Amino acid sequence: MEEKTKEFLKEKFGDAIIAESEFRGQLSLETNKDNLFDLCSSLKSNGELDFAFLMDVCAIDWLGQDEEANGRFEVFYNLYSLKNKFRLFIRVRLSGNDAEIDSLTSIWHSANWLEREVYDMFGIEFTGHPNLIKIVTADELKGHPLRKDFSLTYETPQFSHNKNEPPEVM
Repeated sequence: MEEKTKEFLKEKFGDAIIAESEFRGQLSLETNKDNLFDLCSSLKSNGELDFAFLMDVCAIDWLGQDEEANGRFEVFYNLYSLKNKFRLFIRVRLSGNDAEIDSLTSIWHSANWLEREVYDMFGIEFTGHPNLIKIVTADELKGHPLRKDFSLTYETPQFSHNKNEPPEVM
């Protein structure tokens, strides 16, 4: 299945694949943000490959690391073909100044909540997302907790279930 996937992507997207790697039998491809939507749409609509399931979207903040030279943020898409029992990771690098990428909600409905979580925790904007709002942190929290430059606090955030209780100091 790996060879069919590589062959399909090289034939259809050629130069769009920046890098390719394998770890523990899992294929990982890197592309740029301009090609992501078309590449993912093709992977899902191809009947033979049938990547019908977007399992996860996550990100890494490389601030202060050597990897930052390639882009501060790295967004990972974990795709799975139920038909072929095959997993594929797609990676996209984003600069810290332009942390914006196309939403994949029109391809996979599961992208809705997954992209909202990445937005909430890293501040990465998903262009075209139908409802890009916070879902993990309190509405009053300023910033994005998984960014390396997020300042730590020692005050318990007030959520709707404990808003009438005084904040605890740790």
